[in-house]
Amino acid sequence: MDNPVITFLPYQKRWLQDASRFKIGMFTRRGGKTFGACGEIADDCFQAEIAGRKTRWTILSRSEATAKEAMEDALKPIVRGFYAAYNRIATLGAPEFEEGEFYAPELDATYKTHEVRFPTGSRITALSASPDAARGFGGNLLLDEFGFHRDSRRIWGSAFPVAARGGHKIRVISTPNGKGNKFYELMTAEDNGWSRHHVDIYQAVKEGLEVDIDELRAGMADEDAWAQEFELKWLDAASSWLDYDLIASCEEMLAGDPGRYTGKPVYVGVDIAARTDLFVIVVLEDLGDRLMTREVIAKKRISFAEQDALLASVFERYHVLRVAMDQTGMGEKPVEDATRRYGASRINGVLFTASRKLELATVLKERMQDRELAIPGGDPVLRADLHAIRSRVGPTGIRRLVAEGETDGHADRFWAFALATGAAEAAPTEYAYRPVGDGRGRDVLGGPDDNESRSWWRPPLGTGLRGGV
Repeated sequence: MDNPVITFLPYQKRWLQDASRFKIGMFTRRGGKTFGACGEIADDCFQAEIAGRKTRWTILSRSEATAKEAMEDALKPIVRGFYAAYNRIATLGAPEFEEGEFYAPELDATYKTHEVRFPTGSRITALSASPDAARGFGGNLLLDEFGFHRDSRRIWGSAFPVAARGGHKIRVISTPNGKGNKFYELMTAEDNGWSRHHVDIYQAVKEGLEVDIDELRAGMADEDAWAQEFELKWLDAASSWLDYDLIASCEEMLAGDPGRYTGKPVYVGVDIAARTDLFVIVVLEDLGDRLMTREVIAKKRISFAEQDALLASVFERYHVLRVAMDQTGMGEKPVEDATRRYGASRINGVLFTASRKLELATVLKERMQDRELAIPGGDPVLRADLHAIRSRVGPTGIRRLVAEGETDGHADRFWAFALATGAAEAAPTEYAYRPVGDGRGRDVLGGPDDNESRSWWRPPLGTGLRGGV
């Protein structure tokens, strides 16, 4: 067209022309990703109008403000422009713009909705994202700035089955926001059937985006933020206690399989659950040169009796040398009960003070850095939990560890692993001794009087012996 109603840049046109059912795009900030995505949605609705059929689109944005922005800055001008163009081809009724409300019972919250309604029944609804909203609206789906959605995995778990049922299209767009979210997993997973688009600031400008790169970069004055927002680099948060590269380096696909237990001593970490928290048991087998995860048990909303039964099953199936249990708050009674059943020599209650948490987390990190711990591979939930702990330094200079990011608890798997590695650190060790003769060629312990002879002895649990004999 010599005078197009709306001008799309080449990378936006590629997006519009890509008819793949599942499509994902990572675009630079200021690149018009929402505008291009809304162009496809509006075009689909007008095509349905001309064909006399209905279609439905839902746009889930990261907040109510961004949902309104998508409607006001993208959908409204595009729909009006497309209406003017398509009305030359076929006589169409004018679409209407409305605002409404959606109640999410799971969160006991009401969200504002912004809608475009077409005369034949097609609809476009934009609202802020929540798992309830993802379940409550059917049809085709656009997840806008998905890397920044809170609870992105829960939203995805609610949205995908609804949208996928009936052959609907799914569109996902965002700039990067670290590696701890579902957008990162979808964008980087191999052979998952998604059509991918990747446009950084340099490519966007090359294809006609009118911005001054040098001015933008100087004005931002933050190289990390520039790399992520405009160059589309996956940045891991510097404050994460365990970064994703470290976590990945310790992953093994055979770890976490109880069937591969070889009968060697194990160390166990137990993070006690209170009310809706996650109850976690981690079992680590001591293979000599490293600790191998044999089992991770994670249960939510179970009774203390059920928690006791799970720990009892660990004692039945493994040679348990030592257990470290979270004794904080609700953990007092479970620790007391476990001590009575299995003995004080094998049960160690741990009070989660700030200094004790830092000590346990340091032991876990050092084990991983030294490649002395193998964890289950390919488990995104475990990765998220291990990555969720952040290091913060308060105004007094005291470092503390806090759980942030997307987990199904309070990084409970992290603390169960920290407790288990802490139990291994405090476990008894082997000791060498030199036999002493009695003057008649006999060792006082029954062996030969030979200064070169050696034996190894593990002191009984609970003796408190820490030095060599």
